[in-house]
Amino acid sequence: MSLKAKISTALVFVFAILLALGGLSMYYLNELADDSQAILKDNYISLEYVSTMQKSLADLRSPDALADFETNLKKQEANETEVGEKAMTDAVRREFNRMKGSNDSMSVQRIRRYLFQLDDINRQAMVRKNETAKRTAKEALGWVAVVGTLCFLILFSFIVNFPGYIANPLRELTRGIRQISSRNFEERIMVKSSDEFGELARSFNSMAQKLDEYEHSNLARVLFEKKRIDTLIEVMSDGIIGLDENRRILFINPVAERLLGVERQRLIGRYAPDIATSNDLLRTLIQGLMGMDETDASAESINTLKPPVGDNLLKIYDPHPDESGKGRESYFTRQISPVEVSRTGESQPTLAGYVIVLKNITSYKELDLAKTNFIATVSHELKTPLSSIKMSLKLLEDKRVGDLNGEQKSLVDNVRDDTDRLMKLTGELLNMAQVESGQIQLQLGSVSPTDIVSYATQALQVQAANKQLQIRTDVPTGVPAVRADVDKASWVLVNFLSNAVRHSPPDSRIELSVYPIGGTVEFRVRDHGAGIRPEHRDRVFDRYFRAPGTNGQSSGTGLGLAISSEFITAMGGRIGLDNSVTDGAAFYFRLPIATEPQRVPDKSMIA
Repeated sequence: MSLKAKISTALVFVFAILLALGGLSMYYLNELADDSQAILKDNYISLEYVSTMQKSLADLRSPDALADFETNLKKQEANETEVGEKAMTDAVRREFNRMKGSNDSMSVQRIRRYLFQLDDINRQAMVRKNETAKRTAKEALGWVAVVGTLCFLILFSFIVNFPGYIANPLRELTRGIRQISSRNFEERIMVKSSDEFGELARSFNSMAQKLDEYEHSNLARVLFEKKRIDTLIEVMSDGIIGLDENRRILFINPVAERLLGVERQRLIGRYAPDIATSNDLLRTLIQGLMGMDETDASAESINTLKPPVGDNLLKIYDPHPDESGKGRESYFTRQISPVEVSRTGESQPTLAGYVIVLKNITSYKELDLAKTNFIATVSHELKTPLSSIKMSLKLLEDKRVGDLNGEQKSLVDNVRDDTDRLMKLTGELLNMAQVESGQIQLQLGSVSPTDIVSYATQALQVQAANKQLQIRTDVPTGVPAVRADVDKASWVLVNFLSNAVRHSPPDSRIELSVYPIGGTVEFRVRDHGAGIRPEHRDRVFDRYFRAPGTNGQSSGTGLGLAISSEFITAMGGRIGLDNSVTDGAAFYFRLPIATEPQRVPDKSMIA
């Protein structure tokens, strides 16, 4: 039952009590009024008639006495209400008629006696009816007292309990609200009723339960972790910029704010490409995202738009003062990471935004430049004595100097081999120094793939023959020329063949094939050696990485493939390892097709 219905029922109940008490009182008052009216109407009036008739008898000499007697007698005859009153009235009528005819004094006496009896009858009736009225009044007083007391007790109980029925739930609700405001979410209200107060209590308990679940839920911990991550982002030394899926800036830490030279309040919530129109650094940072459709911004598409490693190095002026108290130009690497999340109930992740990280590598770059300069200097300085050693060896082999015995000739050959290895090592170091310093000098032109293949096979023919290896070439007729630096393209192919000769078992073959693919020409070198382990395939083009052989030992300097990758990339080509080949290894590089042929390098240049 609703609260409104309960209050209405209570008021109806009170009204019914008042109505019952009033009705009972009116009933008995009406009974008393009827009894009093009966006394007045039936008896008191009769006594008045009798008294008037007695006065008329006492004054018969008056001319109006008989007329008054007749009048009152008629009235009495019309008001015969008590038992015996009619007989007495009739007797008075007979004697009055007799008295008028004979004027008998005895009739007068008899009339007086009859009137006295009539008076006595009415007086006794009055006494009797008075007793009845007293009994009625006493009975009315008893009933009214009983009913009134009962109604008083009921109303008193109602007055005592009903305000509490209204106030207690409100007091309980107020107490519960105070507990909730004090973060005591385990508080519950115990109001067990089916009215609005009960519904309010159930709603309050449901709210408290949900607040308690929220307080102990993962969401609360996630929000706490978010605040902690925000703090970590603020104190990080790297520049960090967060974008949503629509490329609007969500957050930016102080380092990125300092490098961009724009206050973060002017950046948060704005469309990044709009700001990039007037900020060169931001335009450089999001250049991979500016041309991307928002519906096709997946991780793979971002990876395809990332610039090469060399172009990913940014030189930015940092106004933050260093030890000298001034700002300086620093080196940073850019990293764009898409943020993908899986919504609840879904298995397919959706793009939620991007994070751009500017990592300060100034100290590493300075060390790297120092290392590069040192290697270049040492390598350059070593070439002069090595060239002198090779010249001395040639002089020793000249018969004009004198013949060498067998032991001396063996020693000269060993010195020559070691000198060639040192010359190759210094050449690789010089090439790597050129790559690391960003000073790769290219002379791009059109060169025939057949000439490059012919030179590379001739350069490695002696080494292959020493291991009884056969180099099989497959160059289709009419293969188009490629646009490349002939010296560096030949160097890469010679490096591929040299590695294949070194890792191939004796009496095996090496396959060198050239064929066009789309707008490029692919050079592929495949051997049938031990191959490269799956865990090492992603690192073969890293600098100074040397994949271990079958005996667990590494060979080479770890620079050849790294230099090859830089050369091919600089010429606009592509280099890689074919992971589908498991019995051996297959390296390839692709160069764009050109039109004009170029000279083939000298063997001395490659060496």
